[in-house]
Amino acid sequence: MSDSGYLTFIKHNAPFLATGALLSFLSSFGQTFFISIFGGEIRESYGLTNGEWGVIYMIGTGASAAVMVFAGGLADRFRVRQLGITVVLLLGLSCLLMAFNPIAAALPFVVFVLRFFGQGMTTHVATVAMARWFVATRGRALAVAAMGFMLGEATLPLFMVWLKSHIDWHLIWVGCALFCVAMAPVLYGFLRLERTPQSVADEDQSTGLFGKHWTRADALRHPLFWAMAPAVMSFSGFGTAFWFHQVHFAEVKGWSHLALVAVFPLGTITLFASTILFGWLVDRLGAVRLLPFYLIPYVAAFILHWYAPSLGWTAVAIILMGAAGGGQATLLNACWAEFFGTLHLGSIKAATTALMVLGSALGPGVSGWLIDQGIGFEVQMLGYAATFAIAALLLLYPVALARRSAAAA
Repeated sequence: MSDSGYLTFIKHNAPFLATGALLSFLSSFGQTFFISIFGGEIRESYGLTNGEWGVIYMIGTGASAAVMVFAGGLADRFRVRQLGITVVLLLGLSCLLMAFNPIAAALPFVVFVLRFFGQGMTTHVATVAMARWFVATRGRALAVAAMGFMLGEATLPLFMVWLKSHIDWHLIWVGCALFCVAMAPVLYGFLRLERTPQSVADEDQSTGLFGKHWTRADALRHPLFWAMAPAVMSFSGFGTAFWFHQVHFAEVKGWSHLALVAVFPLGTITLFASTILFGWLVDRLGAVRLLPFYLIPYVAAFILHWYAPSLGWTAVAIILMGAAGGGQATLLNACWAEFFGTLHLGSIKAATTALMVLGSALGPGVSGWLIDQGIGFEVQMLGYAATFAIAALLLLYPVALARRSAAAA
């Protein structure tokens, strides 16, 4: 699609696309790249080691993954205007809990609510809405919505690292809470003329493979779902581990934290371009054909993180991570709809979101424990790269199954 075509698409669907983008941006407050900015202050305030903080993060995030399995189905029952605004307000309350929590024992719960309402439900509502509201232009819609997350990833780390050198980090979390509250009426304004959810208009639902409306039980019983699970979990798990331990990574490499986060926008620029490209390719070629390839840049990126003798090499790795991120933001979310249809997409996507959140729980916890055991974070990068390569090979099965479905049709 040409630039003018993209702009026309955005103009004609602006309120709905803005909803997805705003929800994606607000999810930043529960994303690892944001929480990890305060990792040093949190460990210092509560007297935690890297491993202890990693375990706390794993417990809280793991609990949010478990709850997501059940709560994610709410997207099939409630309009985005109701569910999205409620989730954003609860995310604001979660930010206040981080600001005012006095004891380390409560940190698992604080992490739980931040991750559940931020990374979990806010992202879930945004992607389900885009996949359900748009069919022929699903890839482009997901790409535009993902720009909100990109904006947060590009601007917030550098800004917050600078800001916390001037004001107390607790006050920053209060500001995040107030921002969430301020955005609730903005969301309501975008959705005054909300599209009718396809969960209400069943006749508008698109089917999945073999012309079937898959239920969550159908999906979980089929090898297709589990062939994709390693890609979902490893991407979120080990990508999260890198962002979570960014302060430690900078220390190991001998760089300042500010110098490291200064190269993060390069990855976001690449993520922006990659997401636009993948969105266009999904609508043109279909998501399934592209599926086995999007993890390859992640393999190269983590090998470079292991090697990186200078910040320039890590900058290249960050750029490669952004290239793969465009596929993660568009391909997977489009594939769930192509594979399983949209009738029960909310509940099925809840299971996939739970896997993603579970992966992001295990990654920081396991990597932090390994650091405490003397297994260097740099060395761990090689193991992560090998895991991505295996996950990419497993994605060949969904491609083959989709071809069988097309042949049967």
